Amino acid sequence: MNASRSTSPLSAGRLLLTDGGLETTLVFHDGIDLPDFAAFPLLAAESGRDLLRGYYRRYAEIAHRNGIGIVLDTPTWRASSDWGARLGYDGDRLRAANTDAVELLRGIRAEYAPETTVVISGNVGPRGDGYDVGARMSIEEARDYHRPQIAALAAAGADLVTVLTMTYSDEAIGVALAALTESVPVAVGFTVETDGTLPSGQSLADAIEAVERATDGYPLHYGINCAHPDHFEPVLRHEDWADRIGLLRANASRQSHEELDNATELDAGDPAELGARYAALRREYPNLVVVGGCCGTDHRHVAAIAEACVADSPRGGPSAG
Repeated sequence: MNASRSTSPLSAGRLLLTDGGLETTLVFHDGIDLPDFAAFPLLAAESGRDLLRGYYRRYAEIAHRNGIGIVLDTPTWRASSDWGARLGYDGDRLRAANTDAVELLRGIRAEYAPETTVVISGNVGPRGDGYDVGARMSIEEARDYHRPQIAALAAAGADLVTVLTMTYSDEAIGVALAALTESVPVAVGFTVETDGTLPSGQSLADAIEAVERATDGYPLHYGINCAHPDHFEPVLRHEDWADRIGLLRANASRQSHEELDNATELDAGDPAELGARYAALRREYPNLVVVGGCCGTDHRHVAAIAEACVADSPRGGPSAG
């Protein structure tokens, strides 16, 4: 069942960047109002698409400058049915938005080909808040809920699907099974609280192992997002589950989820320090190959991460493309 590992464009194991905190960049740096923290409605107007193109080009330029490839996530973290309904999107409009998101990134990829590899990742978010578990779904409910968005992203030509900010394992399993049904590779990202456990109270180890068992190891790899390294480093151990972590999108801020949720000003942390932490983590966990940022990070943080990781190890290579 784990054929996704060999068919994904990420299977070569070379260092790849990904982008930073899209929504916090739009809100705090660009002054854009994002109801429900949703970026996908920007795709409806050319001005919004231009804004998104500018955002993604900054990161593609960083990858190009450092001679490595990049995974760009579509702006669709909120583009599933419950969130779409809150924003006035029915099923047809949501499918179109997910399709348009992939098409926008296909345009970015064409600009940088063939010198720089651009991998298009269809971004899927939680049905709930992302910081709070809220109402739980069964595995089957999660599979059925997320499948329409995953099907739209896959049909539009996304190279893989990446689900971020999972707060409990049953929803993550449902996403992975939906991706399996649609025959698209999937990366599964969890978020953790300041003590290193998921918002559900489940340990990171238990969550990853639960997905592995339920899907026969289908995910390409696992990830951690929306947490500072201080929050998750203490729970990482050199065991099989940790070796399956291939994606890191950390926060620059050490604040808790509750503090971030209530913040009126952006805590950008220290880009250079964050870059050094990433390089150190890659020395400890060599399967960590996709690196970028989450809330509060922008092109400065990702540039520091790229420079630190490329300088630290030749595994990034002269080019990932």
